[in-house]
Amino acid sequence: AKFETFPIWNIPLKHPVNLAYEAATADLNDVNMIDPFHLDAYGITTVNYNRDVEIFPVLNAIFERIYGTSPYKSPTDMGVNMAGNCIVDDEACREASCQEIIRRYYDALSGLLKGTRTEAEAYKIELLLKQMKLSPENRRVVPAALERAAETDGPAAALELNDGTMITGKTTPLLGASAALLLNALKHLAGIDHELHVISPEAIEPIQHLKVNYLGSKNPRLHIDEVLIALSVSAATSEAARNALEQLPKLKNTQAHTSVMLSEVDIKAFKKLGIQLTCEAKYEQKKLYH
Repeated sequence: AKFETFPIWNIPLKHPVNLAYEAATADLNDVNMIDPFHLDAYGITTVNYNRDVEIFPVLNAIFERIYGTSPYKSPTDMGVNMAGNCIVDDEACREASCQEIIRRYYDALSGLLKGTRTEAEAYKIELLLKQMKLSPENRRVVPAALERAAETDGPAAALELNDGTMITGKTTPLLGASAALLLNALKHLAGIDHELHVISPEAIEPIQHLKVNYLGSKNPRLHIDEVLIALSVSAATSEAARNALEQLPKLKNTQAHTSVMLSEVDIKAFKKLGIQLTCEAKYEQKKLYH
């Protein structure tokens, strides 16, 4: 027997949870399917996937050769999986699965541009989206980020807080769009006026000078980690900065999207903060800033 969570055998074949599994394993080209051996043995329809179904006759023959009989009548028999019985809110699971497929799609497109993913992976997830009648716009932060980018004629970002509030950020001479987005979100959560600087421009400019003139960076704008360090320093003397900094835990499990691909520095920062990020599969000025 084996413990294996997905696909879930006792929910429908085309349930979004099972389709999200296909999206997650697009690189392996796993395909969910009805287990024909289980249907034949018990007359019960269950869900399995192609590799288990394909190898089952071989495994069954090995058992029969060694023991004279096989303890399993189907690949579904081999699994220990009660996940389907744990779904208490089907609609929530369906929506979460749909969002996961869209995130996987963006990840595949970005990987394709970087050369780490294949066209086949992206195409398979695109087919899953069409099958479910989904589009990237079903992820609310996507149109919000793209609209902000069109308004400002530059890279922009959007973040949906856990209460549904939409926050946006644009590129400025001092901050990248992601860093601006983060500060805007923290100020909103802390109830700080948007026009108030929680980090003074005078504090940011020396950091830019250090980056460009001494560390060889081509991008003077601050990344997320640099903004957080500057905010932490400001918190020592500014109550507003301190209040903003204390809001960081509230960003966990929020959703974000950027109109361009980000540097690894910003991607890792989003991940550390627990923010689920997607990016448009295009570079800013044909390159990533670092």
